[in-house]
Amino acid sequence: MRKWQSASIAVTAAAIMLTTACGAEKSASQSAAAQPAGQADAAYGDKGGYGGAAPQGGGQGKPKSPGQLTISDDKKLGPVLTDSEGFTLYRFDKDTPEPPTSSCDGDCATTWPPVPAADVSSTAGIDASLLGEVTRADGTQQLTVGGWPMYRYSKDKKAWQVKGEGVGGTWFASAPDGKKASADGAAEEGAEAGSGAGSGADPGADPGAGPGAGGGDSGSAGAGQLPALSAVDNPELGEIIRDGKGRTLYRFDKDSAWPMKTNCTGPCLDTWKPVKPVDKSGVEGIDPKLLTNFTRPDGTEQLSIDCVLLYTYTGDEKPGDTNGQGVGGAWFAVSPEGKKVGDTEG
Repeated sequence: MRKWQSASIAVTAAAIMLTTACGAEKSASQSAAAQPAGQADAAYGDKGGYGGAAPQGGGQGKPKSPGQLTISDDKKLGPVLTDSEGFTLYRFDKDTPEPPTSSCDGDCATTWPPVPAADVSSTAGIDASLLGEVTRADGTQQLTVGGWPMYRYSKDKKAWQVKGEGVGGTWFASAPDGKKASADGAAEEGAEAGSGAGSGADPGADPGAGPGAGGGDSGSAGAGQLPALSAVDNPELGEIIRDGKGRTLYRFDKDSAWPMKTNCTGPCLDTWKPVKPVDKSGVEGIDPKLLTNFTRPDGTEQLSIDCVLLYTYTGDEKPGDTNGQGVGGAWFAVSPEGKKVGDTEG
């Protein structure tokens, strides 16, 4: 308890030094809602960091709808299909894709809860035409991707875990196209490594570089030509801010602006990359006085606008994409004043 109190005092003291840049976010309600630094991982723990309930396994009630499917970039497996809360989806070798058939019932379905087909949608890097459903023996509808029935694993307790990978030599994390996420699995199915999934979280790029790094769009995006930070008019969202590579910048509702605190740590950083500080002389359309730097728990520096921490989204495939808008009901593009855009409460 004392350690947390000391950390809280230190963070508060640092935040006081930034009062010249922070104005609009200093409400008592936000301060009360901020989570202690020690609970940052909890925000991306059993609830996946998006405020919803954890996927329920066998014996815990009706399994939760996957919502908008997402892609996780696993260091060993590459792009992995996940639900809206970041929980890995799996496929079973004893199932069949043509026609779609599930062979996991009874105790098997307790360990591997079938993913319901209701209320599911795709996002960037996931071909909506590959999504389908199969009627299980109990009459319920199960999600299929590329014909393969999808499951969660009851031992995955946190978002982005892949504890079910390779279990029994028959269970594998699913790639965004329904194939096995493992390289060996892709080879077995006659697919080139990364086929059908390479447009997702940019697995070939340096994880710290964000979308576009190392890709064909990085040069055409005007790297070195765009201002380090600038405002641009988006036809759907209005005026938003972008970085020097043309990437849309986002803010996270679970961060705290006063005192400044991040709740995107651990696996969250695989998907959302903190924006590094910029030279204020290279800023256009944004008041430089609103820009400050925040020291993250790992000691790195992150850029903020009006004390709102800024991130890029790995699901944005090319400059100008806004695929991160509204993800999980917690991530939003940012206006030149630091406000979230495209949200009625913003």
